[in-house]
Amino acid sequence: MARTPKMTMPFFKSSRTAVPTGVFLGADQAWVYRAQADAQAQSACYPHSCDWSVLFGDIAADFGPSQMELVLSPAFYQLITADKPSVADDEIAQALLWAVKDMVAIAPQNIHLDYFESPLVSQRKLQVVITDKTQLGALVQGADASGMRFAGISVEEMMPTHLLDNDPHARLVISHVPSEDVLLTVVRGGELCMHRRLRGFQELDSLNADSLGLGVADNLSLEVQRSMDFFESQLRQPPVASIELLVQGPQAALVTAIAANFNQPVHGVDCEQVGAKMAQLALMELQRGRL
Repeated sequence: MARTPKMTMPFFKSSRTAVPTGVFLGADQAWVYRAQADAQAQSACYPHSCDWSVLFGDIAADFGPSQMELVLSPAFYQLITADKPSVADDEIAQALLWAVKDMVAIAPQNIHLDYFESPLVSQRKLQVVITDKTQLGALVQGADASGMRFAGISVEEMMPTHLLDNDPHARLVISHVPSEDVLLTVVRGGELCMHRRLRGFQELDSLNADSLGLGVADNLSLEVQRSMDFFESQLRQPPVASIELLVQGPQAALVTAIAANFNQPVHGVDCEQVGAKMAQLALMELQRGRL
């Protein structure tokens, strides 16, 4: 299985004239990122109401023909942990369908799934990405109608692996797209070792320094410590080397508040909008896939 879950659809097309572009699809906004030959970047944000022809028509008008790496936010998929079936590799997807069909509110005939494995050899679990085939097909057809093409479709959990690509040390990344649950990941060597969603912090980007001092930073630190303990004791891994914060809003204050609770260094990832950063990481996903 490939390192990342790329949703494959039978009507994907490629275009030699299309320019590599990263797209992050949030619940009601889409961010687009394209590198330029002069080291500058073209970036934009578009509101959407799931009218995909309109969305991709607007992107096509501004960016021209694109070969897109699309990253979905959790609004468009479910991520479920399942035991790895004891079947041949080419039978895993079908076996997983029967294993997860009662866990989601999608009719079995409309389930489109892919999966990825942890690089930790002690794990016999699979991370199963489940999407609605009808919704995904409409999205791809809307892009196709605008002359846009997909290189692949991935999910938000995979994007932090590009922040510290090929770093041999494990890093814990706290990322937060506004209005979403906080995403906590542990990455090492460009691989996703662990992931977890933290509820209760959806408004993290809108808090001020005073609010962080009223227990928010300590509560977040507690969840981070629990995850670090699990990584070390249950997964039998060395401690993470640092904590990276990919958040917008009071990032500097949050770095200071979190750093007070840990021995590891805490760093802020440079970004103005996390959605835009996710689109940039999507482009990196596309570029890494070509290596």
